[in-house]
Amino acid sequence: MRYFIELQYDGAAYFGWQRQPDTPTVQGTIEQKLSMLRGTPTEIVGAGRTDTGVNASFYVAHFDAESPVDCEQLSYKLNKVLPPDIAIKRIYEVEAEKHARFDAVMREYTYFITPRKSPFRRFSAWHYTADLDVDKMNIAAEKLLEHEDFTSFAKLNSNNKTNICHITHARWTVEPDGTLRFTIRSDRFLRNMIRAIVGTLVDVGRGRYSVADFEDIIKSCDLSRSSAGAPACGLFLSDVKY
Repeated sequence: MRYFIELQYDGAAYFGWQRQPDTPTVQGTIEQKLSMLRGTPTEIVGAGRTDTGVNASFYVAHFDAESPVDCEQLSYKLNKVLPPDIAIKRIYEVEAEKHARFDAVMREYTYFITPRKSPFRRFSAWHYTADLDVDKMNIAAEKLLEHEDFTSFAKLNSNNKTNICHITHARWTVEPDGTLRFTIRSDRFLRNMIRAIVGTLVDVGRGRYSVADFEDIIKSCDLSRSSAGAPACGLFLSDVKY
């Protein structure tokens, strides 16, 4: 029997999602508590990796069990024993062949930039005070939908079989308090890709690059031409569709 877990986490205290020896990760923390509650070693498979410090307002993982699981009770118990920066939203049974990672057809990430210092956003947004031309950033972001090879934003030595991604949405909006929100959707993302895109779009917004420069960076397939990645704290995995 296979079960999906929907959860949220604040990534500030973790070295990313993926389990690592002697290092706190989200996957490792959940597996330890889940195995303890079930009385048997239980591995979970996530919808994808998130890097050190990256958050998730919506994340999906799965685990297998040989006998039926009381989903509501297990969800309650997990929330009792997990640290406060990881929250289980629900657990439910799915078809045995359904896979949290390989069956995902769309992933959405959201990035936040706040122009004002806030003690409550220090782990959930990039504090950036320079004036940004959001309209120009959106014109540049639209160029992402016209291309498929994102080598220019892919971390080196990531062992990707391909750097091809199909981005279907990329747009900045401004919230009432002045916070900038960037939402991007694709069938897949490369390691560090979104933070590199955000960092480069911010350089468009502050006038370092033109829209034409941004598209040239995409076309170049040269990581050295993109900007430094934006801080991890502002990035959230916000949706996964199956």
